[in-house]
Amino acid sequence: MSKPRSLKFLQITDTHLLGDRDGLLRDVPTFATLQAVQAHAAGHFRNPDGVLLTGDLVQDDAAGYALIREAFEDSSVPVYCIPGNHDLPDAMYESLNQSPFVLDDHRVIGNWLLILLNSWQPHSAGGSLGDKQRLRLDALLTQHADHHALICLHHHPIAMHSDWLDKVGLQDAAAFEQCLQRHDNVRGVVWGHVHQNLDVQRNGVRYMATPSTCAQFLPNSAGFAVDSRPPGYRTLTLHPDGSLDTEVIWL
Repeated sequence: MSKPRSLKFLQITDTHLLGDRDGLLRDVPTFATLQAVQAHAAGHFRNPDGVLLTGDLVQDDAAGYALIREAFEDSSVPVYCIPGNHDLPDAMYESLNQSPFVLDDHRVIGNWLLILLNSWQPHSAGGSLGDKQRLRLDALLTQHADHHALICLHHHPIAMHSDWLDKVGLQDAAAFEQCLQRHDNVRGVVWGHVHQNLDVQRNGVRYMATPSTCAQFLPNSAGFAVDSRPPGYRTLTLHPDGSLDTEVIWL
């Protein structure tokens, strides 16, 4: 029997693509910056086991999913997708309902359990999981108690200490954390939405926010403010013993 190996995941988030490949968001050409991130990651973090696209794939424009397909359709590994508040879930599922894309699901890979959660809410910048998804999460963590778990969602489940952002985070964050605390196999939680880096330990779980592939938000800002930092992405290496290594790369 082969020895379990470490797993590598590339997290790309908040691409905010428009139907126009030259479209700009806050003066940033979002498709070009996504391509730049992909090119950099291909050289810096080779042969990942999967790509995590953690929401806001498009900027309220269903035509942007064609560019997501173009950017990732040749991927040799699964591209795990969850919607963010700027996504259009019906269009997203219709456009990306084929390999290599995996939508709102879970996977057991080696010693690890990967769980994708959908925190999208209609007509809201904030997010929620709701009772049904929390029950699903609880059941998966129980069923796979012998596996280390990495959980992916879009909205932040802990405070970012930015007043404006924390008004549009995960609205049922307390119930989510209570669910996690009923299990001892959760190793990490990763998300997008906040367009900045965060990496903290809380109650034995590593919580990680990841920068956008386009514009960033200024950390610890009371009101909306754009940071001057460049596009970024996160690498995750999940080891068989449940430890993980991670790095945020800025272009």
